[in-house]
Amino acid sequence: MPEFCTCGAELPPDARFCHKCGKPQREEPLETAPAETPATPVPAAAAPAVPVLPVSFRNPVALRVGLLAAALLCLIMMIPGVNYAFVVWGLGAGYFSVWIYKRRTGQQLTVRGGAHMGWITGVLSCILLSLLFAVFMAALDRAGGLEAVRGQLHDFAIDQKTLDEAVKHLQNPAEVVQSLALTFLMMMIFCAAGGALGAKILSKD
Repeated sequence: MPEFCTCGAELPPDARFCHKCGKPQREEPLETAPAETPATPVPAAAAPAVPVLPVSFRNPVALRVGLLAAALLCLIMMIPGVNYAFVVWGLGAGYFSVWIYKRRTGQQLTVRGGAHMGWITGVLSCILLSLLFAVFMAALDRAGGLEAVRGQLHDFAIDQKTLDEAVKHLQNPAEVVQSLALTFLMMMIFCAAGGALGAKILSKD
């Protein structure tokens, strides 16, 4: 039996809309859109950690700091009357190097790291003192040697006995090498001790 729309139009079988007035002939189920799943936040990539270089000659900051402390130590060692406090200045140079390194890097050194920083300062101090000594000996040679310089120093207020002992010491290469080796060894020991002491004290800040 044919179906008719309310407008009187005869509808074809299974018609969804009236072809005359457009009225829907049956209710269609509503299609619900699938619920959107919340997007999972992508975790931000962690910033790469800045590598902490160990205190060594391959560490450019440690090398610069050690060179600065060594230069100051060598300048102090050249001041007459002050260079006799060798132990104090060696300890001070090691402490100063650790203090400067901490300020430059913000890194708190262990006692072992502080001793290593002081040792680097001591080694660089020995190198600088060796260069200064070589320059001093070259200047003496250009001035005519030790005896010529000794004669020129008679007019200065220098104790003759002290001058004779210094000239005699410089004329003996074995004694010069022995004195330099002992000085360098003591310098590295005291600088390393000052660095360890500095790391211990500064760790309390």
